[in-house]
Amino acid sequence: MLSSDGKFYKTDCMTTEQLFRLIQSVPSPKAEPFKLWMAQVARERLDEIKDPEISINRALFNYRQLGYSESWINQRLKSMEIRKDLTDEWKKHGLQDGIQFATLTDIIYKTWAGKTAKEYKEFKGLKKENLRDNMTNQELVLNMLAELSTTDISKARNPQNFAEHADVARRGGTIAKEAREKLEAETGKKIVSPSNALGNDHLIDTKASVFDEDEESK
Repeated sequence: MLSSDGKFYKTDCMTTEQLFRLIQSVPSPKAEPFKLWMAQVARERLDEIKDPEISINRALFNYRQLGYSESWINQRLKSMEIRKDLTDEWKKHGLQDGIQFATLTDIIYKTWAGKTAKEYKEFKGLKKENLRDNMTNQELVLNMLAELSTTDISKARNPQNFAEHADVARRGGTIAKEAREKLEAETGKKIVSPSNALGNDHLIDTKASVFDEDEESK
């Protein structure tokens, strides 16, 4: 790897999973607090798998700790439900979680917001942070409208192949795009913003999301 002196040196590197395995193997008593913490996190994760309501309560707690308003939190949780309805609709039609979900999500974003998920995250200065956790109220509502519309149109039109699903995604995104343009015309303000729901320009890094959101994998 490149060093500060401009030269390349062999360097020991680890993934997060490999680092946890290393901690588990350390015989020193000094590693015991880390091992206990890892065991606690694993137990909490197993509890959440058995009872999803625990995950929802954790999400509520994390968002409140970050200073989000109750109205935004309610919208955010609703957006997770709407997202899951959409991905369930895609799964019902045999689409694959991963590249196909991400591609359709990009179409929805690009249509209503003018940016793919990657471009949207770059616009907000995000790296690993969750995009939706860094949306303003208006952005979150419009994205919910786009995904809800896509789900309803898919149920009505029953697309038979990926190209038809892509067309449905554009139609759903267009509904939110038209709403965005009308609101911008009335207020004179751009909806897609580098800021977040807290009215700050700093990034919100949270793992509070209850459901996986496929665009974050890109």
